Amino acid sequence: MAAESFAAVARPAVLAAARRISPIVHRTPVLAATVPTPTGPLEVVFKLEYLQHGGSFKVRGSLNAVGRARDDGTLPAAGVLIASGGNAAIGAAWAARYWDTPCTVVVPETVPQAKLDRLQRLGATVHRMGSSYADAAAHAATLAGELGALTLHAYDLPDIVAGAGTIALELAEQVSTPMECLVAVGGGGLVAGITAGVRDTDVIHGVEPTGAAALHHALAAGTPIDIEVDSIAADSLGATRIGNLAWAAASSGRIGSLVADDAAIVAARRWLWDELRIVVEHGTAAALAPILAGTVTETAGRTLCVVLCGANTALSDLG
Repeated sequence: MAAESFAAVARPAVLAAARRISPIVHRTPVLAATVPTPTGPLEVVFKLEYLQHGGSFKVRGSLNAVGRARDDGTLPAAGVLIASGGNAAIGAAWAARYWDTPCTVVVPETVPQAKLDRLQRLGATVHRMGSSYADAAAHAATLAGELGALTLHAYDLPDIVAGAGTIALELAEQVSTPMECLVAVGGGGLVAGITAGVRDTDVIHGVEPTGAAALHHALAAGTPIDIEVDSIAADSLGATRIGNLAWAAASSGRIGSLVADDAAIVAARRWLWDELRIVVEHGTAAALAPILAGTVTETAGRTLCVVLCGANTALSDLG
């Protein structure tokens, strides 16, 4: 059966999000570094989005969605509700605290302790349910009717995607040449937003773990399909189906699809620590893996860019 048709988020929505959230978010820096590859060293620009409020890019979308609801007078007294593998919940909790409204989050039982601790420090009401994002989302759907809160989606809501897209506007100011940009993909909100916000001359690659490749499988099938998730990066890239808005962007042919196995992801994460003293989540490190492996190489006239999107993790599992 063909997937329902959804319109991709467009650049005007990203520009509107930037006007709303730019005074609040960090304009995260970029770092140029030399990365070893099988064919020789390459210069890569890293967008250090893990330095964002809440430790990941997710706060951009939540600030945009909650801020728009406040502007429109549609933010209920019950605040916001979100299901998440962890980072979207943290982003929503940070945004809710900023806008002084309650936040209820539903996360899997498997949520890393570092993310759970951060949610509790932000004052969110936390429900732990099931072993996957899908389990948490099902429980959140039940809670929605009981609470009467504004329900946010971790990656498949236009305001969330548009907020994430503001990263692309910053990159366009920080990197003057056309970019070949690698972005980690779970449900696809980040890659959909960046695709909406980048210049026409930029190239976007979505990078997924082989064991959690919802976009890759959707492109192969010609439609979003449900997948089984089994990856070291599943806590942040654990969506079992690509989001409708990401699919709308990808099915236009604008987003390339790359995959990396868990060993390559672990190696990328370790390289970031050993060489740059950067500690990120496994899911974040996935975006670098194709460069280290030589899958993506230098293109004349383009700057290789890797978005390091989240660091809600622990030093203890660098191993």
